[in-house]
Amino acid sequence: MIKSLHARHHQLANQQRQVEILENGLFADGNLPTFKKKIEPIGHFPLRPSKLEIFQVNIGYMCNQVCKHCHVDAGPDRKEIMTRETMQQCLDVLKKSKIKTLDITGGAPEMNPDFRWFVSEAHQGGVEEIIVRSNLTIIKANPKYNDLPEFFRDNNVRICSSLPFYNAGKTDRQRGDGVFKDSIAGLQMLNKVGYGKPDSNLILDLVYNPIGAFLPGDQKQLERDFKKELKEHFDVDFNSLLTITNIPISRFLDFLIESGNYEDYMEKLINAFNPAAVEGVMCRNTISIDWQGFMYDCDFNQMLGLKLKDKAGQHISEFDLRKLEEREVIISQHCFACTAGAGSSCQGATA
Repeated sequence: MIKSLHARHHQLANQQRQVEILENGLFADGNLPTFKKKIEPIGHFPLRPSKLEIFQVNIGYMCNQVCKHCHVDAGPDRKEIMTRETMQQCLDVLKKSKIKTLDITGGAPEMNPDFRWFVSEAHQGGVEEIIVRSNLTIIKANPKYNDLPEFFRDNNVRICSSLPFYNAGKTDRQRGDGVFKDSIAGLQMLNKVGYGKPDSNLILDLVYNPIGAFLPGDQKQLERDFKKELKEHFDVDFNSLLTITNIPISRFLDFLIESGNYEDYMEKLINAFNPAAVEGVMCRNTISIDWQGFMYDCDFNQMLGLKLKDKAGQHISEFDLRKLEEREVIISQHCFACTAGAGSSCQGATA
């Protein structure tokens, strides 16, 4: 218990430190524009939602991997796990609000002991689309998860899986030795039950984010490259590739600061600001729920501990669709990552 409290205190202190860095910067001259100053002239301040369409639920920060870029700081030592009671509250909200998409994430969401119950209940309850963000390796690495492809198929789950690159070198550098091999095996197991196949309605999407402090390339070109290489070398099929810009928070922010790349990376994001991308930022159609049931504008604000503004309610037990769709979104400098270049969201490029 003492160790758990100490870890929680350290996490909260680190969140506060990162929020202060993002708000105040590390810049000597302090002249770089704020996100507010960028979106105000184009009529998007305060930033407000369009229509709430995606209900993204983080059911736990435990993971079988420790990735260098992970904005969740997930790993085997994380003990934060959503209870079945909180999951039921989420299901009740979905049924009442008729939000069409349930997006389940983690950590490795499959490691939550009530994961399968949650997915099955959502499917049987008529949720139109269920997305699971799987890291692939868990499907192959542990025999207790080997039947996940069949479970996903039976519940018509859309799989969204991160794969840093189509070769072992770059993938293992970001995610750990052997990750690429297990990821390919996981993809092949999903293909075997129909996922990603041209004649199937079982959707398998891959997620790409750069390994270093730079923006992702063109999403369509990267998709063509991934499809060609994975098919030729591993006979792997998938539907779409989604590109995500590395968000300067959590482990990636620590990496930027420690490597002396923070200022350059922030300048890169700010200089690449695309007004058209603001229309599609995910905080405008998504609500993020943490393992305790607290609500956030996005998964990234969740990792910074930035709950919704009080007027919109801060816990799933206070869910009010009208208030949520009228709320003001909390912004900071990390938001530049979602509006740089072609834009970035959990659904890929936005512009």
